Order: sequence, then structure tokens, then C-alpha cells
Amino acid sequence: MKSIKICGINWDEGNWPKCAKHGVSKKEIEYLFSGHGHLVIKDDPNVREERFRAIGKSYNERYIFLVFTLKTMNNKLFVRPISARYMHQKEIDFYENL
Repeated sequence: MKSIKICGINWDEGNWPKCAKHGVSKKEIEYLFSGHGHLVIKDDPNVREERFRAIGKSYNERYIFLVFTLKTMNNKLFVRPISARYMHQKEIDFYENL
């Protein structure tokens, strides 16, 4: 799998409330991209904006499902979260058996 260098997380009034409404904190989302293992899958190629899905554990060992896009600003690449939520047990069981 291809590895890319992420320079940070792009938060604003548009994307943060969508992530927060499911109880996931900024700290938990940022933890997924701080060098800890996670699975990233490219989303549907037929959508206008290229999106990805990430699955991983936060610092408090809770599984998180995250949809995000990549945004270039000043020639640097940033993760722009779109939505985040805690995973259901059925999803966790499936993920752990991959």
C-alpha cells in the first residue's frame, strides 16, 4: 500500500460538527493519523470528491470509522475529516477478522 506524508488535520466549522455529533473527539481522530496503525480504503470512485475511509483504534482503544478527503494547502497535504463515529460490535468483529 502506498504511503503518503500528511502535514496535519484540516478542521473548520463545517467538518468538525459533523464528526462531533457522534461523540468522537478531535484528539481521537488525530490519533488515527499520528503513526498508529489503521486501515485506509479508497471510497467510491464515482463521486465528485475523492474520499477515503479509515478504520482504527483511538488512544482509548475504541474503534473509529472515519470518512475523509485529502486537501492540498501551500503545497502540503492535509486530512480533512468529513464524518466520524464509533464502530458497532458487528463491524469490529468483521474488521478484526480481515
